[in-house]
Amino acid sequence: MGKNGFDFVKIDKTVIKETKYVASFVLILSVLMQAIFLILSAFDVVKWDYTIPLGNLYGAALAIGNFFAMAFYVARAVSKEEKDAKQMVKASQSLRFVALLLLAAVGAVLPCFNVFTVVIPLIFPTIAAFLSQLRNKNKQ
Repeated sequence: MGKNGFDFVKIDKTVIKETKYVASFVLILSVLMQAIFLILSAFDVVKWDYTIPLGNLYGAALAIGNFFAMAFYVARAVSKEEKDAKQMVKASQSLRFVALLLLAAVGAVLPCFNVFTVVIPLIFPTIAAFLSQLRNKNKQ
């Protein structure tokens, strides 16, 4: 065991690379979302206040954290037997779903966050994955 006691936690380089990719898309889409909210506030559709960027930060952190956890457990599952791998991925998916649901609910209930800016970033990793597939398909 190393100095820090965390030698058992090795993060695959692919997990880090893909998480950085998704995080960059979440950042870009979050900036776009902020611009849309600013435009909507200029037309008095929404009231711009501190809850909008705070909710966006919280939702983006949830989205990136959820993606990282998914990639981490999938990478760990690859080294296991097929049955154990399926079980591990399924358990991870269930736990991540419940955790994400609870944390998003907390973000929706707390008055310091805008509900929409908490929830909308949760779909950004899906958009990033779709665009990644398109990019990889065009390279072939």
